[in-house]
This record gives sequence, C-alpha cells and structure tokens, in this order.
Amino acid sequence: MALDVPEDIRGDDPPYPPQAAALQGESAGQSVPRAALSRALAVPLVVGLVGFLPGYVLAQPGTGVQDTAYWLQLTLTVYGGGRLCAMVLSRRRRLLQGSFWLFVYVAMGVAPLAQAVIGQVPTPVVGPRSDTTAAITLVLVGCVAFDVGALLARHRPPARVRKARPAASVSRRRLWLLVAFAYLGSAYCVLKLGGPSVFFTSRQAISESVQSNGLAGAAGNDHVGSAFTRGFGTVPALLALLFMIRWMITSRVARRTPLAIAALAGLVVINAIVNNPISNPRYWFLTVVFSILFTAFPRSTVMYRTALVTGVIAALVLFPFLDRFRYDSGGYHPVQSTSVLEPLTLKDYDQVGMFANTLTFVDSGAGHSDGRQLAADVFFFVPRSIWHSKPLDSGVQVGTWMGMSNTNLSSPLWAELWLDFGPLGMAGGFLALGYVCARGDRRYAQRTTEDGRPGTVAAVVIPLIAGYSFILLRGPLLQASGRIGIAAVCLVMVTTFSENRRKILR
Repeated sequence: MALDVPEDIRGDDPPYPPQAAALQGESAGQSVPRAALSRALAVPLVVGLVGFLPGYVLAQPGTGVQDTAYWLQLTLTVYGGGRLCAMVLSRRRRLLQGSFWLFVYVAMGVAPLAQAVIGQVPTPVVGPRSDTTAAITLVLVGCVAFDVGALLARHRPPARVRKARPAASVSRRRLWLLVAFAYLGSAYCVLKLGGPSVFFTSRQAISESVQSNGLAGAAGNDHVGSAFTRGFGTVPALLALLFMIRWMITSRVARRTPLAIAALAGLVVINAIVNNPISNPRYWFLTVVFSILFTAFPRSTVMYRTALVTGVIAALVLFPFLDRFRYDSGGYHPVQSTSVLEPLTLKDYDQVGMFANTLTFVDSGAGHSDGRQLAADVFFFVPRSIWHSKPLDSGVQVGTWMGMSNTNLSSPLWAELWLDFGPLGMAGGFLALGYVCARGDRRYAQRTTEDGRPGTVAAVVIPLIAGYSFILLRGPLLQASGRIGIAAVCLVMVTTFSENRRKILR
C-alpha cells in the first residue's frame, strides 16, 4: 500500500523517487498522486467563482446600461473565473499562470463588472462607449492569446539530445555577499529616510522624508534617486531572506549553523522594518507575502490553492481598505460604503477604464509610440536631467492628457503593449507571456520536486515573479522597472553555473 508522503522539509537527502517518477509520469500519461483538494470541494469552487459571485454582482441595484460592453464584461469575468478554477484545481502548482488569472478575475473581471452594474467608475472614461467595448474585447483577446501561448509551451516538441547544461545555482560565498549587501542597503535606506520610526507612520511621511532629503531631484519630479534608495533598501533584503529561507528548509547544515540562523533572524527584523505594509504600497507587500509563502512551502499544494482562493476574497473585500497608512491621520479619509461592492467602484480597480482611455488617447492623434515607452522602461535608471525627452509613465502620460489632477493612475499591461505596438504587438506580447509563464511554472515544478537542492535559483525566483506579477500587470511598467533591475543585480551576484559541490549552496 502506497503511503502519502508529506510535502514538507526534505532535508539534505536526495529527492524521493516516487515524487520524481510521478512528475515525469504526468507528462507521459501515467498515474499521478491524488490531489489534496477533493472533488467535493472542487464543485463549490467552480460554482462560486464562475456562477455565484458574478450572479451576486449582477443582482445588485444600479444605473448601469446593459449594452454590448456590459455583456462582454460578464463574459470576461466568467472566462477569468473558469481559468482561475483550472489553476486552483491543477495537480501542479502553476504559480505564474495562477497569479495572472487571479489578477484577471479580480481586476479585469469582477471589479469592472461591479462598476458596470452600479454605473460608477473610479476614474473618468473620457472617450465614447465604443472605446470601452473595444477595451474589454482586447482584454479578452489578450487572455486567449495567453492561453494559446501556455498551450504551445505545454505541447512543445521534445528537444534534441544534447549535452546537459548545469542549472543555475546559488553560490555559498555569494549568498553571504548578498546578505551583507542587504544589511548595508537597508541600513543606508533607513538612515537616509530618517530612522526606523518613519517606516511605521505612513507612506505620506516617507514621501515627505524623500523630499526633505533631496532624493526627488532638484525639480522634485525626478524620482530616480528615491527609487534607487528605496529599491536597494527593500529588494536585496527580500531576496536575501528568500534564499536564506530556502536554505533553511532544505538543508540540515544550515539549520545547525549559528551564523546562518542569526543572519536569518536579522533579515526577518530588517524586512519587518523596510517591507512592512505601513510604509509600502499594497501591491509590493502582496509581493512580499506571496514570495515568502511559495518559497517556504514549495511543495504544498494546499498552501498554493489556499493562496489563490484567499487572494480573491482579500482582493475584493480587504484590499480597498488596506490604504489606511497611505496618509497620516489628517489626510486619511476612510471608505464610506453600504455595500461590499461599492469600494470596487471608488478606487484601485481602474484598469479597464484606463485601457479605454489609452485607446482614446492613441486615436486622438498621439498614435503608437513604437517602443519608446518600452525603451524608457528598460533604461529606467537614466535620469531626466540627462535624458530630457524620456517618456513619462504611461499612466501619467494618459492622465495628464485627460486633465487629471492626480496622475497616479494604472496602466495595465494590455494598455502598455497597445500604446507601444498596437493590436498585433499586444496579441503577440500575451502569446509570448503565456509561453514564458508556462515554461517558468514547469521549471519551478522540476526544481522543487525533482531537484531538492537548496541552491536552486528557480525555486526562489519564480515565487518572487509570481508575487511581483500583480505590479507588472497593473502597471505602469516604468514604476515597476526599478525593483526589477535591482533584483537582477542581486541575482547576478548570487548565481553560479559551476558544478563544483563545494561552491554550491548545500
């Protein structure tokens, strides 16, 4: 009789043969261990996400018009709910694809559907109704292209036999270098912004500290200095914590090393200061939570499914209220609502509306940027004092054209790709995104199930990207690029392709 082996810490022992055989057998059509979520729970999940929740939204009173855009939005919600259920019920943990469909279902599905029913939007839509219809249609096109790309990755023909390349691993010495770099970067950030206490006040206090310390540029509108200071104070600390967690849960050597334990404890304290939800945007704190959970529980199907399902509830019920610390007590205005859906129409979820505004902006004569916005994202580190014609954030650019006083607006990935490359570029971008996400999920499954080595880079990078994907999908990309560049520097710092066991983290 086969025994169910808990998906917990495996220590330094090699991966269990039954798990590796099961993973390989899945692609070959062989039997796969029974999923932790029973079929009795699967049916309520599908009924709840695909039927009950959209139906509950439709039953709410409102002044929305039931036109073509209305029914397309309902279609998008149901489609996103169905795909999210498929991710939750999948035998494999599909972190990247699951995060994508969680964002689509909540931000591009349920929230805009509530806005369409109630007849209230968080950001004005300046164009005709036809632009909103076109925006929803294009979101559906992008979702279908994403699925096609994932399908192509799944059915990729077998590669030719070639010499195996060593996998990217973490160098033991370089990890200690990253830990030291994290300590120094966070210490500099804390001291530069006025000490630890400012990180437990509000995001407004952080912004005022940035201005008072001259990190916003001479004109106050060049945020490269502040982005680097905060980026180097938060990103290396998070990455060092993730690699140390990975090392601890997979290596008896680490758990018996006092220096490693002390370093991990120090990193926990540092992250509690610089990466707490009080002084950081909610999307970044969501990245921190997702990456830590998926790194600490790499084989737990229950944790993966719980995170996705809980994410829906938290995003719809709790997320709009989690900006309590955006302003100090004088500037904070709590959400006043009599319905659980009303906060979805007040703020945060303006992605579909901003995509419609982007379509109107392009059609008004601005045209497509032909990659100039993407160039600004790639070369984010170049200050405007040097690059005078550097494009603004896409959300800021469209918001300024709209005449908005507050231009801190979203620019979802659909809008970013449309603004740069038009319809073909947008569809091609999501096709490539689906392919890359599916390949990344498969690599993550291989590295956490077949390969139990502590120093596997993919076991940390994929959870981090899954959490950060909410920021990338919401946009603007220019705002998200700084932390990506800093994370890339940190990964180069610790990664090695050497097969020397004495150099690799064990």
